[in-house]
Amino acid sequence: MKQGQYLSQQVKQYLWPQNNVQTDHPSCQFKADKQWLDLQYHTDDKIKKPDELEHQMESPPELADKKQLDRIKGSLIGMALGDAVGAHVEFRPYEYLCQNPVKDLVGGGTWGLEKGQFTDDTSMALCLAMSLLARHDFVPYDQLVRYKWWYQYGYMSSTGKCFDIGAATRESLEKFSRRQESFAKNHNISVKTLDFLSDTELLETFPVNCSSQGVAGNGALMRLAPVPLFFHENPETAVEFSGISGRITHGDTKAYDACRYYGALICAALKDYEKSDLLDKDFYTKHKHWFGNIPLCDEIKKIAEGSYQKGGGYQDGIRGKGYIVNALEAALWAFWSDENSFEKGVLAAVNLGDDTDTTAAIYGQLAGAYYGYKKLPKEWVKHVYAKQFILNVSEWIAYEGKKWNETEGSTSSHQSQPEPTYVTTPNEQKSFFQRMFAFFNYASPTKHSAPPSPCSPQQKKKHRSQSTDE
Repeated sequence: MKQGQYLSQQVKQYLWPQNNVQTDHPSCQFKADKQWLDLQYHTDDKIKKPDELEHQMESPPELADKKQLDRIKGSLIGMALGDAVGAHVEFRPYEYLCQNPVKDLVGGGTWGLEKGQFTDDTSMALCLAMSLLARHDFVPYDQLVRYKWWYQYGYMSSTGKCFDIGAATRESLEKFSRRQESFAKNHNISVKTLDFLSDTELLETFPVNCSSQGVAGNGALMRLAPVPLFFHENPETAVEFSGISGRITHGDTKAYDACRYYGALICAALKDYEKSDLLDKDFYTKHKHWFGNIPLCDEIKKIAEGSYQKGGGYQDGIRGKGYIVNALEAALWAFWSDENSFEKGVLAAVNLGDDTDTTAAIYGQLAGAYYGYKKLPKEWVKHVYAKQFILNVSEWIAYEGKKWNETEGSTSSHQSQPEPTYVTTPNEQKSFFQRMFAFFNYASPTKHSAPPSPCSPQQKKKHRSQSTDE
């Protein structure tokens, strides 16, 4: 199948609609309990986009506390807003934005999107949210499946097609596809049914970490919000899962720790922490028990200690780059300097230039959780693509997250992880992470040719190196 061509008839029959799939292996019997979580098609060649699934949705049996729900909605809508505002000038340098500053939410620009449409940041976050809701738990394998659906078929895309995918994310998802092929062959399972893997032992066996040290792009952080929003009542679990959620596609320690730290901040925002507490240079020290026995690496610890608190912004070294350390620092700088205005914070993040949509989307996750949905700029909110879908997803995250905490608590059935080891020196920490990443990569797949890219040749590509790309 060439790039941009429609799905083969065999694949269409398999995926349209998912609820009718009859799997041919007893280990692949997973089925979502809500139709709108599925990959669905209008016809053989037209996927159903998020706004076209809204009519299938109902509110959960009971709604969460109003204030909590307002913060959860604020985080997801805030992320989508940052993404949409920044999409217009993505890849534009700081010098260009000094001459042409972004002042409002508009359409057109880099991707030719309609006003309020979002890019890969929000699409991948919605994939992550769909996984949490479908599995009622944290299942990295299923997360990768849904990211693959986005990459190959446009699942959860605002346009119905994959676009704006970063090099690191693409490489990880192609590695995941090759591992599925190898795994299916080794276990005598049809590849087409492996997306619905349900056997617990096989889920634990599949090597879900599809990246390695040195891959530290901001793509791990841009999609994070659903994890801390879902697990916020148990901060230790939320922080652990936040790190793992990033590591499966971005294997560097800095990516893992950036996600853990930002996940902790979002949890704290949902617990009604004051802004001064979130920005406290001692926040990490005061909440070390949330981080288990693995300390933050030096680069992220420096940010936690307030390296972003620089009045000069860009002139003081704040950069909206694809490198996750830069991205985290830039998003926190925008939050620190936004004068308690979500709109000002988004515009500040965007006008740093470069990876404008991702910097602003990362800002929006935390700022939206802190300010809440009702305090987001109404003129912007009304233009958010698939707004009702995202709001309904927020309600379900609040509901399912509460149920998970009541029934699972600290004994989640998530995939087995290496036992934590207390490390104190840089050399010990380096050695620990080498062992940990080796654990997740133990089953290297046999070599296969990479699957064809689903993004059409006409779509623009990001021009960053793999080490700093999304």
